[in-house]
Amino acid sequence: MELYLDSTNMQEIEEAFQLGFLSGLTTTPTFMHRDGITDIDNTIVKLSKIVPVLQVEAMGENADTIIKEAHRLLKLGLDKSKTVFKIPISLEGAKACKKLIDEGLLVNLHLVYTVQQAYIAFSAGATYVCPLVGRLQDQGHDALSLIDQCVKAVNKYNYNTKIMFSSVRHPEHVRNAINLGVHACTIPWKVMKELTKSHLTDIGTQQFFEHTKLMK
Repeated sequence: MELYLDSTNMQEIEEAFQLGFLSGLTTTPTFMHRDGITDIDNTIVKLSKIVPVLQVEAMGENADTIIKEAHRLLKLGLDKSKTVFKIPISLEGAKACKKLIDEGLLVNLHLVYTVQQAYIAFSAGATYVCPLVGRLQDQGHDALSLIDQCVKAVNKYNYNTKIMFSSVRHPEHVRNAINLGVHACTIPWKVMKELTKSHLTDIGTQQFFEHTKLMK
């Protein structure tokens, strides 16, 4: 399962990618606005030089403008083999996805909330399909069932698409992602830092330190 950081905070990004094993970074306009980013293009270029794979929004009102925006971003100097264009699911978004995929580019059709939306994304050849689990659960829906249906559909029909578990709110979501067999998971830094923590591990580690001192 690919492990992505979900952030646009430069301090978090630099710290997280020092780990050396993250697959890439997902960004959103919401994160950029929250973090006070105003020079979006320069930020995207800077991030592309730090991370193995950058997933970045290509917004547009229709397929033509989405494709134009993807091409504009590439002209900033992004590597097409290391850039995934995120596009909200819609018929126009799926149309743009198909054309970009045919050009050899990578696409994440996201903001997916139903298996029907996912099916259109699969049919369009999306590299990633990204259901937002936390947001869906906030509305009282069974987001884990949606993830399960998407994974089963990809496996049953051999779609060339990866299911990305997103909108992660807590470590339990990561356990859900693993158990449901998703292909990728994008996680906020505050959650990622919790994944190796356990009170029992702390106790065991302290015991080993104490016993090592006794042997000396």
